[in-house]
Amino acid sequence: MTSSVTRCTVIPPYILEALAASGDPRLEASAQLTLVRDAERRRHRSSPTAAPPRLDLADLERRPAEAEQERTARRTVFDAQGRTRLPGVSVRSEGQAPTGDPATDEAYDGLGLTHGLFLEVYGRDSLDARGLPLLATVHYGQRYDNAFWDGDQMVFGDGDGVIFGRFTASLDVIAHELAHGVTQYTSGLAYRGQPGALNEHISDVFGVLVVQHSRGQTAAEADWLIGADLLLPGVQGKALRSMIEPGTAYDDPRLGRDPQPAHMDDFVVTTADYGGVHINSGIPSRAFVLAALELGGYAWERAGQIWFDTITADIAADCDFATFAALTAAAAERRFGSGSPEHRAVLHAWAAVGVMQQQPDAGDGEGGQPGGESDDQRPDGQVPEGDLSEAEVLVQRTGGLAGIVKENRVRLDELDDEDARAWKRLLTGPELRAAARAEPAPGADRFWYRVCCDEPEVDVEVPEPALAEPTLDLLERTLHAAD
Repeated sequence: MTSSVTRCTVIPPYILEALAASGDPRLEASAQLTLVRDAERRRHRSSPTAAPPRLDLADLERRPAEAEQERTARRTVFDAQGRTRLPGVSVRSEGQAPTGDPATDEAYDGLGLTHGLFLEVYGRDSLDARGLPLLATVHYGQRYDNAFWDGDQMVFGDGDGVIFGRFTASLDVIAHELAHGVTQYTSGLAYRGQPGALNEHISDVFGVLVVQHSRGQTAAEADWLIGADLLLPGVQGKALRSMIEPGTAYDDPRLGRDPQPAHMDDFVVTTADYGGVHINSGIPSRAFVLAALELGGYAWERAGQIWFDTITADIAADCDFATFAALTAAAAERRFGSGSPEHRAVLHAWAAVGVMQQQPDAGDGEGGQPGGESDDQRPDGQVPEGDLSEAEVLVQRTGGLAGIVKENRVRLDELDDEDARAWKRLLTGPELRAAARAEPAPGADRFWYRVCCDEPEVDVEVPEPALAEPTLDLLERTLHAAD
């Protein structure tokens, strides 16, 4: 399999363009320089195959495939010392002690944790499955506002010091960029349009899974944010992207507003950002989160396994959303069985974001495959979103130290458009039911939330710790809507 390798950056061009026009001289200079650097390196990239030439460093030759030895990470971190010539000066190699430089040591640790997830959970030895050395360069350029995978190695800037801090501080960013390497050595998804959005989506999926695996977090405990550790105080936002609630990550006068859609109804057609690769990736990313939440437990075990099986199988470089959804459903069916909870969760998730039609219950004799007849009722009480503008929702909060009960009842057509859309997704998706099955955290002072709706029929009680932050915020806004 061959494909050209595009330099994949974590900060999309539309954010840098917004900063370059922000009116803040510090941000404008950093963003403009970053845009120039990114454009220069794109022009200088050749068109390598999915297995590009390695950096010509004698001590970094790939281990022989036939060698019988323990499969461990082979890391080397370089320091560009504020310049842009790669790879820079070697400052820490595999097994060496920490240097005391945060960027160097964060990069080293992040490479190891990413290698650990792929090896320990999925049995894949490095990005290429053959023990490829993991290389990273830190302190790239001056006030460089990005991190990228260039087909050979990772590169990290130190940020502008106003909006973004050093890019090694975010483990999910390190893992996200390295996952572009996995895609490069597997499907080689074209970096444009829907295949490019899937390329970004896959990196977001394994970026958050590395974080969750390192912290021992369940799907319900995770925040599902990308780049939360990049943003400095004063930024009106919580991350670069929210996989659980695309479009809600930031709304800042300098950054602009998060443009990611959460449903195919809002798919963005654009020529910018390689056809919206960082924008429309929110749709499949939300599908993954919904599948993981419906299944519960550790997301890397079942949902992550299904996605890993999909990307390492026979997938074309021009794969679109619908094809990818069908491939994940087939992967779930192969590994866990037709009609299994895993198979159903995948079908539900893609239907919830509008990529698949609503399906009959998988395993009912019709196969539950994409393109089947729609149904008015999905398993587990989930229903098609449809027109729920007149739906009425009761939200009740109990517990806490004071034991005060608070409740409010609203109609969706009384809410602003954003909250109405969020409620429609919440009422028709698996998130509330998955959270209701979560084991409550200990402690007598925790809050419980009850959500009731007649049409669609919903009546669940959920402990506060099981709710994702965007959902918790929505419940609280609804409770206080009458204040």
